[in-house]
Amino acid sequence: MQTIIKKPIITEKATFASEKMNRFTFEVDRKANKLEIKNAVEKMYGVHVTDVRTLNYGGGVSSVKYTNKGVVEQKSKQWKKAVVTVADGETIDLFNNY
Repeated sequence: MQTIIKKPIITEKATFASEKMNRFTFEVDRKANKLEIKNAVEKMYGVHVTDVRTLNYGGGVSSVKYTNKGVVEQKSKQWKKAVVTVADGETIDLFNNY
């Protein structure tokens, strides 16, 4: 079975959203849908998920290199981000979860 949740995303913006609005951000499998993400988070962290938002990133040209063989284009990595809203009164401890 493939893992749906790859890793939590811990940035300044994501940390602020987790502290103020009970929203947690994860990098997830590109083929996973919202219901699969919701079930995986509920099972992994033992919380009730009220909302899931997903965003797809990458796939375009990220850099152009000029080499001896001509112009070479590199594609950026494709990945998917999920912003999960947890029910009021519940939280996910991303820093001490082993």
